[in-house]
Amino acid sequence: MAKETMLHFLDEQLTKKMSDYEVAIDWDNRNHTIELVFLLFAENKEQWLIDDATGVGSEEEVIEFEDSILLYDPVKSKIDPDDYLACLPYAGKKGMKKSELVGLVDYIKEILDEGQGDLLDFLDQEETDVFELHFDEARYAQIVAAYKGPDQMIPYPSY
Repeated sequence: MAKETMLHFLDEQLTKKMSDYEVAIDWDNRNHTIELVFLLFAENKEQWLIDDATGVGSEEEVIEFEDSILLYDPVKSKIDPDDYLACLPYAGKKGMKKSELVGLVDYIKEILDEGQGDLLDFLDQEETDVFELHFDEARYAQIVAAYKGPDQMIPYPSY
């Protein structure tokens, strides 16, 4: 059996815990990054004109919101943190601790559960100007600290 890597582990965790959401993993082996991309959908019943982050307006019946979290090698990766909900470093070839990866998937589920409700509220309330997801480092650390089980390193995939 092949050695378990961050990609394989994340894919298993996301498949098991995130069946209610559309989530994808984008591995950029040249930049040494793993991007976890997630989508939220909501019906735009009033067909409000909604501008996205780049200023493009849409009155579509269904609004699609996309965001992502980036896992990166602080030594080798070139990133712009403003492009992501959060950027989390990993330890080169050693990867990340299992507790951090399990905690991340659990926290993404929490973010999306809350975000789905916030998106629906955003579309139902005329006075709300902006919708965005929020990543709270302290909450993530709390979830990681609550992990029970062996906490070995899950290595970054080799290519």
